[in-house]
Amino acid sequence: MFRHSELVRIERSNLEITRLGLGTAALGGLYTSVSDEDAEKVISTAIDSGINYFDTAPLYGHGLSEIRLGRALRSSGKKFLISTKVGRVLNTVEDSEKSWLFADASTKIEPVFDWSAEGIKRSILESLERLGLDHVDIVHMHDADDHVEEAIHSAFPVLAELRSQGVIKAIGTGLNRCKHSIKIMSETDLDFALIAGRFTLLDQEAQEVLFPLAIKMNVPIFAGGVFNSGILANSNAGAKYDYLPASAEVIEKVSKIRAFFADHKIPLTAAAIQFPLRHKAVAVVLAGPRNASELKSIIEDFNLAIPDYVWEELDSSGLIAPLRN
Repeated sequence: MFRHSELVRIERSNLEITRLGLGTAALGGLYTSVSDEDAEKVISTAIDSGINYFDTAPLYGHGLSEIRLGRALRSSGKKFLISTKVGRVLNTVEDSEKSWLFADASTKIEPVFDWSAEGIKRSILESLERLGLDHVDIVHMHDADDHVEEAIHSAFPVLAELRSQGVIKAIGTGLNRCKHSIKIMSETDLDFALIAGRFTLLDQEAQEVLFPLAIKMNVPIFAGGVFNSGILANSNAGAKYDYLPASAEVIEKVSKIRAFFADHKIPLTAAAIQFPLRHKAVAVVLAGPRNASELKSIIEDFNLAIPDYVWEELDSSGLIAPLRN
């Protein structure tokens, strides 16, 4: 079995998840438009390649990612695990400003934060409608960085009740900042924690406090944002870092890291996609290609053998914070 389709058994939720999962923000038109045909090919290629875990959210394309994902999964006839997110609901409006983040998002739909009990239930029900499915396996509390207390005291109790009823199988967080993940993890009974962009070749913050806490509390980590919004895959002019245009300083650092791996004849993209699995807290890596060709390249990179000595040299190079495992 190839590494990307290796199954990881998660004891506390009794789920078996492939090491590589498909994130679908790009399939909602993140930064640039994606056609229905390309979205369908990405998902079918993932399924055919043995990937069984798919992550989406109402925010992605303002519902479009869920619609596209559900349509492709329903027609596949294969078993799969799916996660969506709560924290926002999608309101129908006469017209709103064009989304700066999602090129394919309708201006007739506006996402708004809603962490109330009713908002959480509404979000899940409407996600099921868009997906055309009768269940989701995992629900992540999404972008709660400015809503931590609401996530803990309002959203989590609703999700815990749904979990106890067997309506959902697991609860997670989907955040970009470690300190908020740490607080929520400390005060709730999570099954997973998805952290985006905080354990990558450019940012190793998550290993300082979040990962040791996750190990202590037996909460597996899903690592997202491994290319830090694209800069580690393409550092040309206009490249993004944490959703914004990359600074000259970041571009220079990427250039140095790329040169390090080039000396070892290893593509930077392969190092970036594999880097999170160096830490024992990380169970699954999520990648978000926008076409089938990108996904095939990601799978190839994920399966490429990188010798231990290369990582050890990287640790001592001064380019990153050394691994704390």
